[in-house]
Amino acid sequence: MKSLFGYGITTKEIAKSGGWHIFDDTFKEIRFDKYGNKLLPSEMFEPDKSTLEITSPGIPPSHPLIKKAKNLISELDYYYPKAPFQIWITGTNGKTTTTQMTHFLLENSEIGGNIGIPLGKLDSNKPWVVEVSSFQLHYTKYAKPNIFAVLSVKEDHTSWHGSFEEYKKAKLSPLERMTQRDVVILPKELDTPTKAYKILYENEYDLIEKFSFSKEFEVPFLLDEAIAKTIYYILNLKTKSLKGFQIDPHKLEEIKDNKNRLWVDDSKATNVDATINALKRYKNKKIHLIIGGDDKGQDFSELFELLQNLNVKLYIIGKNTVSFEDLAKKHNIEYNISKTLNNAVKKIDKILKHKEVALLSPACASFDQFNGYKHRGEEFKKCIKSL
Repeated sequence: MKSLFGYGITTKEIAKSGGWHIFDDTFKEIRFDKYGNKLLPSEMFEPDKSTLEITSPGIPPSHPLIKKAKNLISELDYYYPKAPFQIWITGTNGKTTTTQMTHFLLENSEIGGNIGIPLGKLDSNKPWVVEVSSFQLHYTKYAKPNIFAVLSVKEDHTSWHGSFEEYKKAKLSPLERMTQRDVVILPKELDTPTKAYKILYENEYDLIEKFSFSKEFEVPFLLDEAIAKTIYYILNLKTKSLKGFQIDPHKLEEIKDNKNRLWVDDSKATNVDATINALKRYKNKKIHLIIGGDDKGQDFSELFELLQNLNVKLYIIGKNTVSFEDLAKKHNIEYNISKTLNNAVKKIDKILKHKEVALLSPACASFDQFNGYKHRGEEFKKCIKSL
């Protein structure tokens, strides 16, 4: 029997081929889906009867299904023979924007992966531009990219991986399988032995200078631009403009309220590094920062060391505000326990001045109070509109 773990976007696409046993914690009894697949409670999985297991990437290594599995591979492994040429993009922040920019430049390419499009939907006659997450890479055993681009790797998802070292190991794992015919674009600080040809970079300016690119975006999107243009250059030995490319909503999206004051929706900032990048952009202004949510077991010391050197007031939201309150006290940073996003916006509205900025850049996941970062960002915009 062939097994799928979880019934999310990834596995639902694979399930269309039929003939699978699908195990999920939410299934309470045996039933069948419209493709004739058997849906079973997780505890009914029998590893000795299963010849192949593919997991939804979000299921952690500690889950009983993963621990029992004997023939476990990832979605990347399963579809690896289908694509003639693959470009993989990973990193802690910016990987979605870099993936989108690369796809924009390579007009005849397909885009998918962690960006929300399962690989099963992609045309195997075109090059694939794939955003790969640490979860996917953790479970990947055979697949490798032809071009692998790595943005900076900072602490994130430590509660899932168990440690920052394991997270970093997952991110860099494709390097072990790459060959002399492959290329990796890699930060110098992450230089790792590999057979692939290396393009090492210090920062975005390093790549721009190396290839004489013209600059079209500002930090933090400048690194995304530099890497996308480097990928295009590797394949075409020339440069191409990103004119017409639009950054997704909820990424440093600037909004003016009815009094013409500046609010910024950076709800996509679900980790420390993303929030640090946002703060650097507005470091010359007084910042009213909305922070908090599901902290994913991150270490916030680097963020608070930066905050204590800025003109900033914190508005702490989320179900667990205690740790942020303790850090604010320790670093002598002005703060308010707002609990909810709506409360934070109302409090900021009373004191926000025209030369200041109200910034939603929470450094946390949103699942304690929202359906995801997009939901959080949309609620933020609604709150601003209703002022």
